[in-house]
Amino acid sequence: MSAKAEHYDVIRKPVITEKSTMASENGAVVFEVAIDSNKPQIKEAVEALFGVKVKAVNTSITKGKVKRFRGQLGRRKDVKKAYVTLEEGNTIDVTTGL
Repeated sequence: MSAKAEHYDVIRKPVITEKSTMASENGAVVFEVAIDSNKPQIKEAVEALFGVKVKAVNTSITKGKVKRFRGQLGRRKDVKKAYVTLEEGNTIDVTTGL
């Protein structure tokens, strides 16, 4: 599969947290994805962009918090995360550049 422009719209950025690092030890990688993307789109994008085989995709949506900025009420955006489990023998190094 070749990487298309739509694949870059689906996968926004990798999530580097303590929890995602623990998941990577079990063969999973965490990405922030577009809020309107679905599991088959995420699977296709990861396989095309990184050249790996995906075993499963789990998603979660975190609702944005209401915060104050200079006395004004504002709202953070909703974030969708994808926990992508890879087949045995496949790895993605998302810590490159840190």
